[in-house]
Amino acid sequence: MIFVLVYITMCNKKICIIGAGIGGLSAGFLLSRKGFDVTIFEKEKFVGGRATSLDGNKLSLKQYRNILSSYNMAVPFSDPSLEEIFNKEMLKGYRLDLGFHSIEGGTMSDFGRISQEVGYNKKMLGTRLALITEDGFDYPIVKFKDKIRFLPDILRLVYSGEKTMKNLDSVSIAETIEKHGKGRMKLILELLPRVTTTVNDLTKISTGESFRASQSNLKRGSSPVGYPIGGLGTINNALAGEIKNNNGHIFLDNEVKKILIENKKAIGIETKEKEYNFDIIIYNGLVQNFFNIADEDHFLKDYVKYLKSLKGTGSLCAYYSFRNIDPTLIGKSFLFIERNVGLTGKDIVGMIEFVTAVPEADISPKGSFIVQSYVICTPEEAKSKQILIKLKEILDKNLKILIPDYKKQLIWAIYPVIWHLDGVAKTIDNKKPDIKTPIKNLYFVGDCVKAPGIGINCAVNSAKMLSE
Repeated sequence: MIFVLVYITMCNKKICIIGAGIGGLSAGFLLSRKGFDVTIFEKEKFVGGRATSLDGNKLSLKQYRNILSSYNMAVPFSDPSLEEIFNKEMLKGYRLDLGFHSIEGGTMSDFGRISQEVGYNKKMLGTRLALITEDGFDYPIVKFKDKIRFLPDILRLVYSGEKTMKNLDSVSIAETIEKHGKGRMKLILELLPRVTTTVNDLTKISTGESFRASQSNLKRGSSPVGYPIGGLGTINNALAGEIKNNNGHIFLDNEVKKILIENKKAIGIETKEKEYNFDIIIYNGLVQNFFNIADEDHFLKDYVKYLKSLKGTGSLCAYYSFRNIDPTLIGKSFLFIERNVGLTGKDIVGMIEFVTAVPEADISPKGSFIVQSYVICTPEEAKSKQILIKLKEILDKNLKILIPDYKKQLIWAIYPVIWHLDGVAKTIDNKKPDIKTPIKNLYFVGDCVKAPGIGINCAVNSAKMLSE
């Protein structure tokens, strides 16, 4: 009887989620499924946050630029110009993700599994990794003979406990390479941790965090990379639909102006129209911007300074649309590493992905193929036009190795740059904040907070931790 009363009391709690990104939608779904009264406020006219998909049939140039601006993005290059692309309606029939988003672990990832829980029954398109070389590519990047050679290391990784991982949290990948990196293993350690964290500087990447992500995928037997059929927007919409089915509410185009706090306790929120009272407030946004809607006076100065000091990650992306593609490329993901380029980390890594070119991906009109790519940089580098020119040349050079006549086959190309890809970079010197804030009944979710996984998987796991 006592348990029933406690359950009813908890489920009567009114929960406000600020932001309908992956973290906010996941939290909304998990909490509404448990019977909580969930309301989500989203400042944009769509759900998904930085992991949204854009419908080329309905998108105007003005809308595109406004959306990019809202998410710390811009388009420094395109071919032809953006004006011509939109004037000639060249994006009709396409669905474009806002930035480059592949799902580490694919169908069996945390993101993939929550997608299945909300009824997304299609398998993600899985892919294996290849490495671009000077005269072609090496596929797969880890061959059978390498797996046999790596087997003792793989088994150690799979069966390592959390105590071992915690001991490795403060050990950089650079140190791990120095001690254990030889031959193919050295190359793998130079590539994969960079790709998963979107950070080039190996001295900043935690061995523990990198190995945790790999351990999770190895245990589940998942593919290295996956992509949802129909684009990320299909899963965002599925999450939003389930929240509504669970009697939750999502208010789009409704920006929260202030979080109301009294006596060290969150009590509600204020929008342009009115004030709302809530029992629990969950913030799903960039923690660096948290104090735009929360009064700093309610927090210790060190905590305010800490949140504002946290760094994100950056990259230059590229979306290419082609008339024809060599069938042997379709469905593969190609990594590349450029040595001694003079940027942070000395070497830089990127990916050119043809999984989006698979016809089943359903994100481009018949007779065209979408290829998405990105090259990693810091947020500061992402704001430098000179550096962006160099990064674009690197992307195009590696694409040309795969498609020598790519300019002849090109329909259009758009190069979005983002200087806040991951909310908070998962690096040794950039400790993510806890989900629970110092204020009672006020929480964070998303890829900015301390949760297993990186990027989208981190966002989903933060929601799971909160709901449990």
